[in-house]
Formats: sequence, C-alpha cells, structure tokens
Amino acid sequence: MTALLIAGFVGLFSETALNIALGKLGNIFNVSPTTIQWLATGYFLTLGILVPVTGILMKKFTTRQMFLTSLILSIIGTTLAALAPAFGILLAARVIQAAGLAIVLPLTQNVIFTIFPPEKRGGAMGIMGLVILAGPAFGPTLAGLILDTMSWHWIFWTTMPFLLFSLVFGSFFIPNVNETRDISIDFLSVALSTIGFGSVVFGFSSGGERGWTDPFVITSIIVGILGLVLFAIRQKMMESPILNLHAFRFKQFSLGLTMNIITFLSMLSMLVLLPMFMQLSLKVSPFVTGLTLLPGSILSCLLAPVIGKMFDKYGPRVLITPGTILVVVGYVLYSQYGTGTAIWMIVMTHIIMNIGIGMVLPSVQTNTLNALPKQYYPDGIAITQTSQQVSGAVGIAVMVSIFASQQASSLSNGASLSVATADGVAFAFALSLGLSILNIVLSLFLRDTQQTVQTEKRAG
Repeated sequence: MTALLIAGFVGLFSETALNIALGKLGNIFNVSPTTIQWLATGYFLTLGILVPVTGILMKKFTTRQMFLTSLILSIIGTTLAALAPAFGILLAARVIQAAGLAIVLPLTQNVIFTIFPPEKRGGAMGIMGLVILAGPAFGPTLAGLILDTMSWHWIFWTTMPFLLFSLVFGSFFIPNVNETRDISIDFLSVALSTIGFGSVVFGFSSGGERGWTDPFVITSIIVGILGLVLFAIRQKMMESPILNLHAFRFKQFSLGLTMNIITFLSMLSMLVLLPMFMQLSLKVSPFVTGLTLLPGSILSCLLAPVIGKMFDKYGPRVLITPGTILVVVGYVLYSQYGTGTAIWMIVMTHIIMNIGIGMVLPSVQTNTLNALPKQYYPDGIAITQTSQQVSGAVGIAVMVSIFASQQASSLSNGASLSVATADGVAFAFALSLGLSILNIVLSLFLRDTQQTVQTEKRAG
C-alpha cells in the first residue's frame, strides 16, 4: 500500500501542480490561455480514455505487472516534462504521466477492496482519501513555492525521488493479489471507448476556445455521445466486456456515482478558478496563493484517516450529508468574493470547503463500491475513476469557459481586469453552488451498503 499510495500521490500532485503555473507557462511558450489549459485538460482526457480499459487489464495482468508499467510510464513522462523545450513536448509528457496515473489509481482501489474486509475498508479508503485530497491540494502550494524560487522545471524534478522510491519499494514488496484470467481484449470496444470519452472531453474542452456553437465542437460532442452509446451496446452483447455495465443495476452504486461526479467536478473547478481569482483580482503571488490554500489542505489530510475510521464505526450518513452541507456553505461564501476579499476569509472558506469534501469524497466512494458484489469491483472502480476524470475535464472546461464569458462581459462594460475576473469567478462558483445543493438532496437517499455487504456475507 505504501508504494501504491506514494505513486498515486505523485500522479495526483502532477494533476494540479501546473494549474498555478499556467499563466507563466503561457507567456514562456507564447500560447493563448485556452491553449495552455490543455496541459490540464489533456491530462484528464488521457485519464478518461485509459481508465475504462484498466478494468479489463486488472483481470488479465498481475498486480505487479500493472504497478511496474504504471511507474515506468510516470517516470518517463516526468523526465520528459522536466526537459521539455516546447509546448508540444510538454503536452506529450503530460499524456504519458496521465497514462501512469490511469493505471495506479484503479489498481490501488482494487487492492484495497481485495485485501481489506468490508468493516475495515473505510479506514483504508480514508488513507487513500488522504492521498486523493493531498495530491491536488498540495500541488498549488508546492508549485507556487517552486515558481517563486526556481524554474518551472523543478515542479517535475522534485517528484522524481518519490517515483523512484515507489518503484524500488514496490518491486520488493507488492504481491499479486488479483486473480488473473486469460481474457482477450476487444479492440473494437477499446476504439469505441476512446472515441466516446475522448471526443466528449475534447469537444467540451474546445468549446471555450472555439465557442459552443462552433460546428467542430458540436460535431465532436455528438460523435462522442454516439461512441459511448455504441460502446454501451457492445458491452451488453459481450460475454467478457471491458466494462461490465451491470454494475448500474445496483441503485446505491448509481446514486453514489452521481454524488462522486458532482463532488470531484466541484473540487477540481475550485482548484483551477481560485488561484486565478487570487492572482488576477487580489494581485497576490503564486507562493502566497499556495500558502493561503495550505491550512485547509493540511487539515483535510489530517482528518482523512479519522473520517475513514468514523465511516467504519458509524456508517456513511453521519459523514456524507453534513459534508455536503459544508460544501454548500463554502460555495455560498466563494460566490460572494470580490476585489476587496480579505485573505483570512479565503483561508477560512477553503478550510470549510476542504473539510466538507474530505467527509464526502472517500465516504461516497467506499459506500458506492461496497454496493457491488466482489466480482464487479474492477468494473465498478474503472467506472468510478473514469467518471471522475471525465467530469473533471468537462467541469474545468465548462467552468473556465463560463468564467471567461462573464469576465469578457464585464470588461466590455468598462470593468478593470481585477473586477472582471472577480465577476467571472463569482458567477462560476454560483453555478457550482447549485450542483452542491443537489448533492445534499441526493445524500438523503443513501443507505449503508457496508451493512448490506456484511449481511450478505453472513447469509452466504
């Protein structure tokens, strides 16, 4: 678990670390804001394409094979990114990095649900929740410190020792915990999955640059939706599908999946928009931006194991509904931000938001996967991880586009850049508030699937 969690942390750190450097990198490589955002969106696009395939790969290849492949890809991608002389090479490196994370995240969850009994999974997922929260949360802080003291290349070089340690440590200690089968990979399904998820993410990501009525954007989204429909039909027809969509027959799985998507979308959109607001509207440096977000990040990490143990002891309701309420409170405050917002107010709001997300995200994921029989774990994990990455990519693209549209409207009415940026961010956060309120309603229909698993186990 140590080797897996370190590799996951580095991958998730890399997922958001560049967010705080996008403006600077846009100037260095002389590309537009909508182009430079592909360093973030391309990462999610790759995850959205590859994560669905990991469900079948975890049935075909051993745990060690999957782990070693993930680490080798991560090391190659990180090295290439640190040495990248041009935007195109840096983007390609990000794709390779994301390919490594696309393997290690589902693999870690599958190991947890294989080796831990239901009554202990909350604690294990709490530790993984620490990684899920710490990677994206500490990314802006550490990247801001690096940008203020060294070149942007060190955002990547600083992660290399951790990847090498994980590779060596895991080579010695990771056993093969999954049962492998001689399964043939249906390449038509892979192609349909790639076209479907890839085109949807690409279409939404291009909408901010080209405009949402652009024929290319509309065509890309329609092709993606058709690809996903054909992919689903294909899976229904196959004896050994890449993704067993029968997982959706379990209502608690579908409900939890929806809540997971909303929470992940909200978290990643916040991590992109909040640094933009602080640097453009409040005129603070990247390092101060990172420091401002640090208290909430540290607190959520410290609470993650505690929340996991509370899940095991008290079940999901004690954590999830109160957590969704805290997220709503956070977005109510975020949506009121302006150019006169004090730094201490941002610190407090971010603490509230991170505690709420920390209560919701790992608890929902554990409860969602507990709703499935054991044979569906690889498929449920692949579906969950795919939905997270696709919703993250689409959410960032849509929220940045909404922000940019409102910002442009304010600028055309004579507002300064700082005021226009604040208007755009507040408007985007108001939309996130609406989604967060929906999550409160959905949480009221959750039931404790851990108890269901234990009852079925005793009955068996």
